[in-house]
Amino acid sequence: MLVGSAVRRVAILGGTRIPFARSNGAYAHLSNQDMLTATFRGAVERFGLAGQRLGDVIAGAVIKHSKDYNLVRECVLGSGLDPHTPGLDIQRACGSSLEAAILLGNKIALGQIDAGLAAGVDTVSDPPISYPQSYQQLLLASARGRTFGQRLAPWFSLRPRHFRPVLPGIVEPRTGLSMGQSTELMVKTWKISRTAQDELALESHRHAASAWSEGFYDDLVIEHLGLKSDNNVRADTSLERLAKLRPTFDLSGGGSLTAGNSTPLTDGAASVLLASEDWAAERKLPVLAYLRYGKAWAVDFASGKEGLLMAPTYAVAAMLQDAGLKLQDFDYYEIHEAFAAQVLCTLAAWESAEYCREVLGEKAPLGTIDRSRLNVKGGSVAVGHPFAATGARIVATLAKVLANDNNAKRGLISVCTAGGMGVTAILER
Repeated sequence: MLVGSAVRRVAILGGTRIPFARSNGAYAHLSNQDMLTATFRGAVERFGLAGQRLGDVIAGAVIKHSKDYNLVRECVLGSGLDPHTPGLDIQRACGSSLEAAILLGNKIALGQIDAGLAAGVDTVSDPPISYPQSYQQLLLASARGRTFGQRLAPWFSLRPRHFRPVLPGIVEPRTGLSMGQSTELMVKTWKISRTAQDELALESHRHAASAWSEGFYDDLVIEHLGLKSDNNVRADTSLERLAKLRPTFDLSGGGSLTAGNSTPLTDGAASVLLASEDWAAERKLPVLAYLRYGKAWAVDFASGKEGLLMAPTYAVAAMLQDAGLKLQDFDYYEIHEAFAAQVLCTLAAWESAEYCREVLGEKAPLGTIDRSRLNVKGGSVAVGHPFAATGARIVATLAKVLANDNNAKRGLISVCTAGGMGVTAILER
């Protein structure tokens, strides 16, 4: 419901995150709550929010323990914000924090709130480990017993197999394929070469290393547990080194996705502060950019008709129609590098007249982009990818890139996700 007489512009005031770390490393003993709370505290300190009430805080995590049912609210209570600030947990896989920014932006635009934090967090180092359902049923049967005998009887069926742990699923339930295996199928469809993937991965590392060296991330990333920068960035990598790595997901001899051109398993958290222009002006907080459009889409991957990570091709096409823009009307492009191959498949699809006509319903191909404007401060292959945190990282990064370029007008964000979904957005300077 609109509160007020007009839709308001949604200002992006900046982002704060902890360094992204390879899983089972620097943050091996931290929980989602630990990392997200640290990130919120960083935002509170950076933007002078101590004791202030925000209209909402929306965040997500993909891998969660059952105890994290109210994760965001718990992190808010430990952040230094006014405890009257509400928190909302969401989950759209790797698009969670970009979706959070869009949801928060809608509330600000409609006048329902004046400011809030959008965020995401994930850890692969602290996964929820459960036990087989048969063991669960045994425990419940014992708990339902009214007498000692009834409570004891189920335990006579206890077997060693009941203690075999069940880890979080790594495959799509509908296909039984991992994301990497699914992307290998996309690579074959779009005929993406191993060399092209390694070249994009190399650029990701070079851009990220340069951004860290020049101090770009100094005000976006706060030191945590002694870690001062993203520890996956490889400034010294080369095409020769990348070419020596063996395929990871397709071992038949035809695979091309490796540890070098895929995102590493990563722990971390990121947040971004959004607000109305009046709220920002009252606090003398400069506006870096505006969140103008957002779109989510999904593909029919379960039938085998479409590639698992191709949903952003639809979402971007539809969003461009909303905005009355062409794919070339952007100064910067932030395309999440789940795998270098996913980015290349997406670009190839937009360049294909047949795909754009038959699949997207476009009269002409969306066309090519200026690759020198792609992921200019490094992408997920280099920086890392704590699943739900990536969207917030990208929003904060792109907003600062736009603010630093007086000649820039707008930037495009595209994030693919598990479940055959995609989330996209447009930021304007």
